[in-house]
Amino acid sequence: MLTARAPIAPADLRSSGDVFVEVFDLGWTVVYSTAELNGAPPMPSARLRIGTREVANGFFDTDGGFRYFGVQFDHGYVVTGQSTKVPKSNLSGIVGFLVISGIPTLLTALAASWLVAGRALRPLKSVAVAADDIGRTRDFARRLPARRSRDEVAVLSVSFNRMLSQLQDAFESQRRFVADASHELRTPLATILGNAGLLAHGPAIAEPVRRAAASDIAAESERMGRLVDRMLTLARADAGLSLDLAPLDLRSTVGDVTRQAAAVHPDKKFEVSTVVAAVAGDEDALRELLWILLDNALRYTRSTITVDLEVESGWARLMVGDDGPGIAVADRERVFERFYKADVARATSETVPGGHGAGLGLSIARWITEQHGGRIIAGSGKGGGAGIYVDLPLLRRS
Repeated sequence: MLTARAPIAPADLRSSGDVFVEVFDLGWTVVYSTAELNGAPPMPSARLRIGTREVANGFFDTDGGFRYFGVQFDHGYVVTGQSTKVPKSNLSGIVGFLVISGIPTLLTALAASWLVAGRALRPLKSVAVAADDIGRTRDFARRLPARRSRDEVAVLSVSFNRMLSQLQDAFESQRRFVADASHELRTPLATILGNAGLLAHGPAIAEPVRRAAASDIAAESERMGRLVDRMLTLARADAGLSLDLAPLDLRSTVGDVTRQAAAVHPDKKFEVSTVVAAVAGDEDALRELLWILLDNALRYTRSTITVDLEVESGWARLMVGDDGPGIAVADRERVFERFYKADVARATSETVPGGHGAGLGLSIARWITEQHGGRIIAGSGKGGGAGIYVDLPLLRRS
């Protein structure tokens, strides 16, 4: 049994009041304690024996304001420990220091972030202001200034300008469409109103004049109805609606429509040459296409309409031509634009009553052709006048 007490403790233990070493006998009686040297009572053995956890080569625990580690020998125990008061005090001081020093740092970081973000977002704000101003004034011709940088704001500006260009084109197209449609409708309406006023005089007008006025009203009404139908077709095209395609014999469709046109215009000569041509098509749309081409040819022909359907290299080629004034080379692409009128000689042709078109038919013909996966071009006909050529893909044999 340990019976002697060490008279003095090492200097490094005596100089620190929060670190202690104690020696116990097997009965947990204090034999030696550095705490006594520093004027403090030794740590009660009961606190060391309660809740201790065994670890390698000893036992360890944290109890209240102390943490300690002990080792058992043959005649007792040696325990060393430390008060947690100083570490806790040091930790509190560190936390306080971090809080006090962190507030200015945080405020500085926030101010710097605000300045940097404000500078970075200034171009974006200018884009937003310009976009709002353009929307309010409807000045679609205006553009955002080009930026030399290649950052996200520059990309946004380019995309926004591209969108403005498309919007301006759509707006101009709509404005031009409304203006031209109003102009085209004004003529038949004026004719109808004038002849209706003439007929209102009753028996005061001669019978031939009455019949002519009634005929003019019927013709202009038909023309106005055709114009409205074609405007509705273009609206359908603008809405992105597609056609229902099914296998059909284009030769049969061409024959039917040509026969009907010849019956309506017995004063014109129709030269028709067709072959079997199986295509995937919309029957109603292809009939409308043929009527547009025949109507265009009848409007300008002198005497003869030529209709050819032939097959070549996987394509069915349809040509509808006339022997009229023809289409100038400079106009052959533009005749498919809406409301476009070709040269004066062709645009003022009087071969057919009301021989000036609204400029919608060939635009619709191009849309129908493209819906069938084909192509349409304007050129010279076999009779020396104009010829419209439509190529449609043939059905592939399975």
